[in-house]
Amino acid sequence: MPMDEKEEDDDEETWLQLRPVEPLPSQCCGSGCSPCVFDLYQRDLARWEAARASKDRGLLRGKESQSCPSKLNPETFLAFHISAMDKLTKDTYRIQFALPGNSQLSLRPGQHLILRGIVDDLEIQRAYTPISPANAEGYFEVLIKCYQTGLMSRYVESWRAGDTAFWRGPFGAFFYKPNQYGELLMLAAGTGLAPMVPILHSITDNADDETFVTLVCCFKTFEDIYLKTFLQEQARFWNVRTFFVLSQESSLEQLPWSYREKTRFGRLAQDLIEELVGSCRRRPFALVCGSAEFTKDMARCLLRAGLTEDSYFLF
Repeated sequence: MPMDEKEEDDDEETWLQLRPVEPLPSQCCGSGCSPCVFDLYQRDLARWEAARASKDRGLLRGKESQSCPSKLNPETFLAFHISAMDKLTKDTYRIQFALPGNSQLSLRPGQHLILRGIVDDLEIQRAYTPISPANAEGYFEVLIKCYQTGLMSRYVESWRAGDTAFWRGPFGAFFYKPNQYGELLMLAAGTGLAPMVPILHSITDNADDETFVTLVCCFKTFEDIYLKTFLQEQARFWNVRTFFVLSQESSLEQLPWSYREKTRFGRLAQDLIEELVGSCRRRPFALVCGSAEFTKDMARCLLRAGLTEDSYFLF
C-alpha cells in the first residue's frame, strides 16, 4: 500500500476513535434537564463532524471536565471533594462537599445538580437537590438514598471523605421568591424532602418573608424520617406546620410525644389531602416531590381537592 494511502487510513481511524460515544438510556437522569446528556452528545457530535470536515482537531477542545471548582456550568462537570459523610438511616446518607474559601454554590432554592458516576465502565448520571441553605458558604450537602440494585448507589457507597465527585448544573424550573405565595403546601415522600429543605431555609431565615408553610413528610417508619432535628426546629417558627404520614407504623404510643399529634398512619390519600388543603391558612400553592407514582397520585388528589394545574409544581 502506498505511504499516502496508509497515512490516510490511519488518520481516518484516529478520527473514528475521537468520535463521541452516544449515551445509553441509563445515562440520562430522567429529570428533564437542559442540556440533557443527549443534548451534550449532539453538541459534541456536531463539533466532531465540523472538526473532521476541516481536519482541525483543535476544534474538539472544550470537552474535558474541569478538575477544580469554579462557577457551576450546566454543560461541564466540576470536581468537588467530599468533606464528610453522615449515615442517616440504613440506606440514606448526607454527604458534604467542600467549596473553596467561603464561596457559595449559587443555586436558587429548589434547584438541583447532576452527579456523574462510573460503575463497571458505564457512565451514569442522576439528579440530586442540595439540602444546604442557598447561602451556605464553603460547602454544600446532598441527601442520597442507596438501593440494593442501583448502579449509582454502588458508586455512592464506595465514597470516603477526601474522594472526588463530579457535578454539573444548576437545573430546575421552580424558582422561589419571598412572599410569592400565601402558603406553600409541601408534599414530600422519602428523599423527596430534599428540594423542600432549602426553600424552608430561605423562608425561615428571612424575617420579611411571611409565607405560611405546611410540610407533609411521608415515610415508612419513624426511624426512616430524615433530618429530625432540622424539622423540629422549623416547626417552632410561627408560620411553619409539619405533619408526618407513616405507612408501616400502627401505634402512636411508640412515638415521642412531640410527634403524636402531627402523625397519621397509612398512606397520603385523597381524604387527608382535602383536609390539609382545607386547613391551610391562605390559598396554597403545592410543591410535590417523591417517586413517579407518588407524584402522579398527589397531582390527581390536588386537582380533586380543588387546586388547578397552575396551583402546584411537581419536582
